[in-house]
Amino acid sequence: MASNSLLISAIVIVAIVLPTMTMATDFIVGDDSGWTINFDYQAWAKDKVFRLRDKLVFQYPKGNHNVFRVNGTAFENCDIPPANQALTSGNDTIVLNTPGRKWYICGVSNHCAAYGQKLKITVQYPYGWAPAPAPSSPWAPAPRSAPAIPSPEPWAPTTPTVPGTPTEPWAPAPAPSSPWSSTPSSMPATATTTTTEPWAPTPEPWTPAPAPSSPWAPVPSSPLTPPPTESWWPPAPAPYPWI
Repeated sequence: MASNSLLISAIVIVAIVLPTMTMATDFIVGDDSGWTINFDYQAWAKDKVFRLRDKLVFQYPKGNHNVFRVNGTAFENCDIPPANQALTSGNDTIVLNTPGRKWYICGVSNHCAAYGQKLKITVQYPYGWAPAPAPSSPWAPAPRSAPAIPSPEPWAPTTPTVPGTPTEPWAPAPAPSSPWSSTPSSMPATATTTTTEPWAPTPEPWTPAPAPSSPWAPVPSSPLTPPPTESWWPPAPAPYPWI
């Protein structure tokens, strides 16, 4: 039973790998035009499918051009690598051993920047599948994040502001001014003078104060009041003259 499973697995592997090995294609870059200036290589590669083990063949008159393998940035800017990295045989063959994007330029003079002599392709992954990203380990520690700065509590006391003029909490508030209250006169106050009568005697400054009365001193007798004198009016007539 185990031998049958191994046999089936071997047949499946051969069925998948063998067609891939036998289907490798040689692409002459630029076809009949070859590797030259003033040619749209992006349009040439647009409808082509490049797979692993395929080959790119750059054909050109030796000495007129060369081939550099570069990255995406150097491709866009036409940055020329060191001369010892150039392919210069005139019939340069590059095997596509890895999937992904590939970039090639000519490093002679300004053929890349001024005449568009550069090629960009994408090599397909086996069977059209891109490799899945490596799963993260369940035991791998999570990256430590910076500690969060605590925000102030809504109930945290705040520092009271100091008033310009401190006042006692029990001091009464000033009475509001009435809109109809009269404005104090700006006239200067005149001194009030006390007018004395010219005939009023001025008290003597040396008059002695009366001696205090002793509790046992006899009360002075008051002077005799003379009896009232008779009035000068005549007597009133009797109310009834016939009596």
